[in-house]
Amino acid sequence: MGGMRPASFGAEPTGDRMERILRSPNYDPEAGAFRNPVPAGITPQPGGGTRGEMIRALLRRDGRKPAGPVPVQRPDLSEPPAGGLRLTWLGHATVLAEIDGRRVLFDPVFGERCSPFSFAGPRRFHRVPLPLAELGPLDAVVISHDHYDHLDMSTVRELRKAVAGDAVFAVPLGVGAHLERWGVPQDRIEELDWHESAEVAGLTLTATPARHFCGRGIRNKQRTLWASWSVRGPEHRVFHSGDTGYFPGFADIGADHGPFDAAMVQIGAYSEFWPDIHMTPEEGVQAHLDLRGGVLLPIHWGTFNLAPHRWEEPAERTAAAAGPAGVRTAIPRPGEPFEPSAETLPTTPWWQEIAAPERRAQPGGGRQAPAKPSPAER
Repeated sequence: MGGMRPASFGAEPTGDRMERILRSPNYDPEAGAFRNPVPAGITPQPGGGTRGEMIRALLRRDGRKPAGPVPVQRPDLSEPPAGGLRLTWLGHATVLAEIDGRRVLFDPVFGERCSPFSFAGPRRFHRVPLPLAELGPLDAVVISHDHYDHLDMSTVRELRKAVAGDAVFAVPLGVGAHLERWGVPQDRIEELDWHESAEVAGLTLTATPARHFCGRGIRNKQRTLWASWSVRGPEHRVFHSGDTGYFPGFADIGADHGPFDAAMVQIGAYSEFWPDIHMTPEEGVQAHLDLRGGVLLPIHWGTFNLAPHRWEEPAERTAAAAGPAGVRTAIPRPGEPFEPSAETLPTTPWWQEIAAPERRAQPGGGRQAPAKPSPAER
């Protein structure tokens, strides 16, 4: 399986898996690709600059990494959360959610680089707060899509071998082909289309729409799906956005699966060069409002250099937008656990102490938030 493709590239869906993809209402057989809920471009868009401008912006280094060590906290998870729900951001989009006595790990990337190669590609700004071997048993591993900063081969292989309790891997359609190539047994994979659910250890995991794309190879076919996720326990509900552009469907997700006690929302790696597939911080706050998201945990920032904005900018802009919108927001240090029900959330602007000294704006740094869609637009 996979032919001569490097193992890190994963595998293309085949057989029964491909037949299921072809039956999906979200797959366009003529285009040979999954379709977005709202059309999205993955190349420079009108008004977003030329390809040459995009490359020049990405090559600029001013402000793109922290000026000092990122303060990482080793989490103490020895006692269960008092309120039944605790979130621990481990960097980028990786979050451990302890929910109603169950443990769910979202988008685990514990490798040094988000890349198919160990010697090249974006490298971590900070160490992993807790080694995988010390993470403890998991009930579910939830993966939003197959990009390298969300799905890491070395991490999956470690989880496959080390995690007690035979954790279930919940993934969007087609992504199971990668996992099987890396040795995850088929009976530990729940592969879902949008709006499908799986019951795992008393939790309901539901794949919900997102506006993004997929791919691990140079000539990748768009045959694996991308998703956001709703996780519902007996007492609590959480949402993880994965990667997504802003779209009116967040309100539908909130109506169908919310209100949430907490929402983990992508607010980093945005640019005017790819406005359809990653949200700006202001859009992330708006999406959170649409979702009825409870406490906002900003994710997808602070760990890898993936866009031409300043390193600390996503946190600064999220905090600035959330306050006037009345959104309770937690912006913890990597590895700092918190309970959404707590009276006080981690809000100390720790990132300001290590912000790069260069403060000038860079091209391609994002846009303002869109107006909130009217009920008719939803």
